[in-house]
Amino acid sequence: MNKHDRQLKIMEILHQNNVENQHELLHLLRLTGMSVAQATLSRDCAELGIVRSRINGEYRMVMPDNNQGRIIKGLVGVEVLSVSSNETSVIIRTLPGRAHGVGSYLDQLRSPLILGTIAGDDTVLVIPASIENISGVISYIHKNLFKN
Repeated sequence: MNKHDRQLKIMEILHQNNVENQHELLHLLRLTGMSVAQATLSRDCAELGIVRSRINGEYRMVMPDNNQGRIIKGLVGVEVLSVSSNETSVIIRTLPGRAHGVGSYLDQLRSPLILGTIAGDDTVLVIPASIENISGVISYIHKNLFKN
């Protein structure tokens, strides 16, 4: 598994779980089948800007908001193979197994241009708020999925 995949998995784990420390994160990574050295995990956490913060009286590993969007955008953009459309919808093709993350990322942006997404294994169906602005939706997707 390459660095981008590993860091994306780290972010997924942190998003889906309340992780107290790197030891727990390392354990959760191993449960997904990833064998990662502690030193590599420490470097990944530093690169991703992950900090240990006290939230509601408990410690939790989190990504600061100012870094999260930029980092996730770069990682998600790597997973997208193509963006195409017809008169009514937009289709995003991704690497196998990555459509859910791309769709979830777009949903979290809460754009008024997009009603919602439906993700399969390697395809995301983007349903626009108006079929009259398909080109605007495509521009928005490109702007928010790919590094500038």
